[in-house]
Amino acid sequence: MDSSRQNRVRQAFDDFFAPGGPKSDSWVLDLFQHTAATVPAYGKLLREHGIEPREIRTFEDFQRLPLLEKANYHQRYPLPELCRDGELSACDMIAVSSGSSGRPTIWPRALEDELHVARRFEQVLVGGFHADERRTLAVVCFPLGTWVGGLFTQACVRHLAAKGCPITVVAPGNNKAEILRVLPELAPHFDQVVLLGYPPFVKDVVDTGLAEGVDWPAHRIKLVLAGEVFSEQWRDLVSRRAGIADPVGDVASLYGTADSGVLGNETALSVSIRRFFADRPDEARKVFGDSRLPTLVQYDPASRFFEVHDGTLVFTSDGGIPLIRYRIADEGGLFGHAELLEYCARNGFTPPPGPELPFVFLFGRSLFTVSFFGANVYPENVTVALEQPGISDTVTGKFVIESVEDEDRDRSLRITVETAPGATADAAVIAEAVRAQLLRLNSEFAHYVPAGRQLPEVVVRPVGDPEYFPAGVKHRYTRRS
Repeated sequence: MDSSRQNRVRQAFDDFFAPGGPKSDSWVLDLFQHTAATVPAYGKLLREHGIEPREIRTFEDFQRLPLLEKANYHQRYPLPELCRDGELSACDMIAVSSGSSGRPTIWPRALEDELHVARRFEQVLVGGFHADERRTLAVVCFPLGTWVGGLFTQACVRHLAAKGCPITVVAPGNNKAEILRVLPELAPHFDQVVLLGYPPFVKDVVDTGLAEGVDWPAHRIKLVLAGEVFSEQWRDLVSRRAGIADPVGDVASLYGTADSGVLGNETALSVSIRRFFADRPDEARKVFGDSRLPTLVQYDPASRFFEVHDGTLVFTSDGGIPLIRYRIADEGGLFGHAELLEYCARNGFTPPPGPELPFVFLFGRSLFTVSFFGANVYPENVTVALEQPGISDTVTGKFVIESVEDEDRDRSLRITVETAPGATADAAVIAEAVRAQLLRLNSEFAHYVPAGRQLPEVVVRPVGDPEYFPAGVKHRYTRRS
């Protein structure tokens, strides 16, 4: 029996049950020192870079530390060496995310990590939905299994129940029929129902429920979403169909990763600001540096430390695998609380009161993947399909993956393929091959995406098509609509 582990868990629960409060800014430096001393892989990395941990004393010193990535850190060292004291057994849960070409990435975690993340759920469910005062049924619609979404969400919400919130959890996962079976039976016993899942799947649940006669307004629905950047039009449409009167306060998105759990969350404040810029694309471009509208969330600097490097987000956080200056490859940026509110004020907008926390915005990993029903679709998965006999002779190997939204705000996976000179490519055959390889190689796709949505829409275009395959420029395999 590990008494030190008992003490860590007790202390974590004491911190969780205590009122949230400010934490010394030095926690980032303290975490670095503790990680350098106790995590074998990180100690090796520092020695390879000629870094003496005792010389890292200031934030300026800290920001000269090497950036970590999956390739140069997680995939380079044995899994136990990435954990404290080189002990994988010190962690009590394993989460798995699909890597490129389907190679799984394993992220160990401990109960203490869940308690950190539970505070983000607390900000949404208690701060936003008043789940400390209202009997709340939380319906976990994320896939259950080794993937981080379902079981992690279930655990974090149950921790809020243990804290005293009148929350009851049911976890049908991404089984739509089971969700629609248990919800009408349970919902009348509660003041409100919270659906937690990936945006396109939750919309599918709402639409199917409407077709089956579910009285969504009677259940007083709230939504907690993750894994996709969605439009404000999408938020309004799903709110109308689910009978949600206040899409600003009753629909919240999480910025979550398998790497470190939830990094930030939407609040009524951040949603209001996002909606303001959604109606003003020129101003949005000035603020966010892109015509796309990013997800805008707030984060707790006492739990996650963010930086921006070459237009991508870098964060530091503790966990089963402590991550120091980890580049997650999400495109985005940061704003201080006062900084963003002052910008709104200069443009004549006063958002509602909200947490005095900084903001992080993200567009997602548009250079590398497309997110579809919460699953990352990698170019490598599609490449394998185009290399199959009967297909490879008809295509050049170039393609573009998109997640596109129709007039009803439903999403589909579209793959535009370049045909070889003088050849005729069969879109239907390619679509079947892509689906087969995605199901074989990408466990997230196989378990997150409903069977009826797994066959992609394939569009074939001639070689050198100026819109998708222009000559003389570096090809990009993904595109965000």
